Amino acid sequence: MGKRDLVDAEPRPALGDSRSAVLNVLRAFGPLGVREAAERTGLHPNTARFHLDGLVEAGLAERATEERAGPGRPRVLYRAAATGYGVRSYRLLAQILTSLIAGTMPEPAESAAEAGRAWGRYLADRPAPFERVDARQALERLTGLLTDIGFGSQAEAAGDDVLIRLVHCPFRELAEEHRDVICPLHLGLIQGALAEMNAPLSAERLDPFVEPNLCLAHLRRRDEDSDGEGAEDG
Repeated sequence: MGKRDLVDAEPRPALGDSRSAVLNVLRAFGPLGVREAAERTGLHPNTARFHLDGLVEAGLAERATEERAGPGRPRVLYRAAATGYGVRSYRLLAQILTSLIAGTMPEPAESAAEAGRAWGRYLADRPAPFERVDARQALERLTGLLTDIGFGSQAEAAGDDVLIRLVHCPFRELAEEHRDVICPLHLGLIQGALAEMNAPLSAERLDPFVEPNLCLAHLRRRDEDSDGEGAEDG
C-alpha cells in the first residue's frame, strides 16, 4: 500500500484556493472575525467575508457571537464546523485491523466469518413475528442489502440451488491482500443475513475473484423448518 493510499478521498465540494485557505485558517486559528481572517489569508476583508459566508452556506463553518462584557456591539465570529470535511483514514484503519486478524488470530478465517455473521444479522431486516420469508423474498432482501453495502449483485438459479454473482467488491483492495480474512467475512455477512431472515436458504461457500471483478456465492435451498447458516468459504 503506497503513501497515497493512507487517507481516503475527501468527499467535499470543490472550494477553490481562496476558500480553502480561509477554511484552513479557521481550522487552525478559529474562531476569527472577518478582519482577522483577511489578515491571515492576505485577502481583502470583503473577499474574506464572501468566502466565510460561503463556507457557512456549505455547512463547513459556523457563525458565533463574541462574548464581551464591555459596551459596543459584539463581533460576529466564524469557526470551522465540528463536522466539517477533513482528512479521513478509514482505509488505513481497515488495513491495520485486517492485518491484526490475519497475523495474530489462531483461526483468522473463522474469526472473520463469525464477525461477518454477527454483522449480517445486525444489518438484515428481521421479519415480523410469525412472518415466513420464502426464497424469492429472501433473495430480494439479501441482494438489496449487498447493494446497500456496495456490491453489485444478481441472483440466478443453478440447478436446485442459487448462485449470486457479485461484482464490484467494496473491499477489493483489502481482499486482494488478505483474502483469508475478507472473503470469509463476506460469506459470514451473507450467512448471518439469511439466518436473521430465517430464510429457506443457506450460504455454502464463496468463490472469490473467479474473474477480475466477479465473485460467486453459492446458496443451497433447505427445508423451511430446518435451521442453519452454512460455514464453508472458498
